[in-house]
Amino acid sequence: MRIDQIRGAQLYQPFRPFTLHLADGRSFLVDHPEFMLVSRDSRTIVVNDVEGNIEIIGPMLVTSLTVPSGQPESPHE
Repeated sequence: MRIDQIRGAQLYQPFRPFTLHLADGRSFLVDHPEFMLVSRDSRTIVVNDVEGNIEIIGPMLVTSLTVPSGQPESPHE
């Protein structure tokens, strides 16, 4: 995925929780915009998961982003 798509989901108003899916099969729920950070150089995503753990992710590992049903799939459409 492109980093602008991921940032778009984070900044979408009103915010809608979304899940980042990684190439290794892991996924991370972002249930509040403040629980995810994209670094200034766009090379790192930091997610604070629901258990309070911090995950540092390379954006190139994000294969898809899903928004629960009843919500728009793409914040850029």
